[in-house]
Amino acid sequence: MTDKDLYGELIRLHILHHAAEEPIFGLGIIEELRHHGYEMSAGTLYPMLHGLEKKGYLSSHHERTGRRERRVYEITGQGRVALAEARAKVKELFGELIEGH
Repeated sequence: MTDKDLYGELIRLHILHHAAEEPIFGLGIIEELRHHGYEMSAGTLYPMLHGLEKKGYLSSHHERTGRRERRVYEITGQGRVALAEARAKVKELFGELIEGH
């Protein structure tokens, strides 16, 4: 198992978490993930975003800001349910890994 395999789902959870707080876009989420220690290229991130959208967890639309157009992603109701379920699982795992329960 490579680090990408291990961290891929954690990164997806970060994406959903931040999309639940506010709409996200590629470069912005790359910078946010960098704050958490994940170095990602657009070539790695965009397939993740498209996969989350295909599963129904995110929806997207194009937004123009000045001369630039960017694709903005928002969490869906299904994404919020999946995130809530994942939070419970992460909390349980955290207890086992960190707290020894």
